[in-house]
Amino acid sequence: MGNNLKDIRKQISSVLNTQKTTRAMKLVSTSKLKKAEEMAKRSRMYAGKIVEVLEEIKAKVASGENVQDNPYFNTGNKDSKLIDIVLVTADKGLCGGFNINTIKEVNRIIAEQKEKNMKVRLRVIGKKAVEYYKFNEIEVLDSVVGLSATPQYANAAEFINKAVADYLNGITSKVILVHNGFKNMIAQEMKVSQLLPIESITLSEECASVLEVEPNEQEGEILNELAKKYVEFSMYYALVDSLAAEHSARMQAMDAATSNAGELAKNLTIAYNKARQEAITTELVEINTGVESMK
Repeated sequence: MGNNLKDIRKQISSVLNTQKTTRAMKLVSTSKLKKAEEMAKRSRMYAGKIVEVLEEIKAKVASGENVQDNPYFNTGNKDSKLIDIVLVTADKGLCGGFNINTIKEVNRIIAEQKEKNMKVRLRVIGKKAVEYYKFNEIEVLDSVVGLSATPQYANAAEFINKAVADYLNGITSKVILVHNGFKNMIAQEMKVSQLLPIESITLSEECASVLEVEPNEQEGEILNELAKKYVEFSMYYALVDSLAAEHSARMQAMDAATSNAGELAKNLTIAYNKARQEAITTELVEINTGVESMK
């Protein structure tokens, strides 16, 4: 019985130490989430302005030439049966189903494209996805670790421009971006977007012009440069959005783990008290039995 009590005490101590760790991780994620959420909001506003300018210039260019001739907006190489999928996961775990849900969505898209006789290449951001595809012996064309944890515009642009180059050269017919995005403090949402060709975005008729000056005769070049910026920033925004969602998911996971540890410690304490009472009762019975036998 003594050994049993000792084992239970060790379990209680271990669970309480775990609870301290999970509580600390929850607080850290809560703090980081506030910063990441603010960054995501600013990035979302900037992305919205890029889209407005892009669509307005595209509309003006369309009056003089066919926008579909623009490499960023046309259907790419129709004969190409190759698609690039860019996916973003975290470098760390302990965030519930955040990473695996993204991977499952990518696997679903791969299966869907295979049914259409399309081939898929993977460009992976995040250690968890890299490890997953390496373990399952699935080929990855390009990968980077560290970028999802500390998003940098220049590094994001460098990574996505490799996929852009293959698209513009007619190697691929489409570029798809997949990431688990931030919805609110307690929820994330899977986001699948087609980066290339850029899909048409319809602006409302009431939308005022966002251009301070009218585009000149180099409208085509302006459209190309802005389309390039749009794709690069879309990649950067996906990283920022994913980072906010990651902290949100980890905060929830650590909150649940902290609660579970508290419940387990409570149950172990009850079990310890019951075992101790049983031990005391057994000792009293043994003493009384000994006294009775001596009479």
